[in-house]
Amino acid sequence: MAWVLDELKKMGEIQPEVINRLISEIRSSSPEVYKSLVIGAYVDRKINLSKAAELLGITRIELQNELKEKGIPIRAPSKEDVTAEAEAVKRWED
Repeated sequence: MAWVLDELKKMGEIQPEVINRLISEIRSSSPEVYKSLVIGAYVDRKINLSKAAELLGITRIELQNELKEKGIPIRAPSKEDVTAEAEAVKRWED
């Protein structure tokens, strides 16, 4: 099974549109699987809490509460997280 993941990773580098379509299909047909992928990426520090909430279409507070209910620790935002959020707010206001 690891070979499938390796091939998907290569395909993502060569044909990202194919992988994006697959991710959209997973999101539509298996929302719980998609949610698990997003939460896993958050836990593994690949995305921050705000990005995870955005990907799931919920607020940061809603996701924070859900993670607490599941016993998943909430990370303190890094300097990069705070900077990225400030820039996002600035873009939103413009």
